Amino acid sequence: MTTYGYARVSTNGQDLGSQEAELLAAGCAKVFKEKASGAKTDRAELAKLIRRLGPRDVLVVTRLDRLARSTRDLLNVLATIGEREAGFRSLKDAWADTTTPHGRLNAHGSWWLG
Repeated sequence: MTTYGYARVSTNGQDLGSQEAELLAAGCAKVFKEKASGAKTDRAELAKLIRRLGPRDVLVVTRLDRLARSTRDLLNVLATIGEREAGFRSLKDAWADTTTPHGRLNAHGSWWLG
């Protein structure tokens, strides 16, 4: 089991440093970093990270808005992570943690939020 971080900012003028520091402090072995709009669905580093995920690995973000722009986008990404038998956790959104039974219920039941 490996924990991977994903850090994203929208513009070149923004800094990834604080997200990377939080993810490393949370135990991530490697942080994939990207400067790309959240509206883009073809984010190369996110795709690379998801391809790397294996069973019981965990993808961690500092906040949900670093991963997804909408509830539909979030559910699509969570489904892809789940297909790889991996987990997901957001540091600032405790309910979004598919590594626990309660978190799986909350995260996959979030369709009604949106």
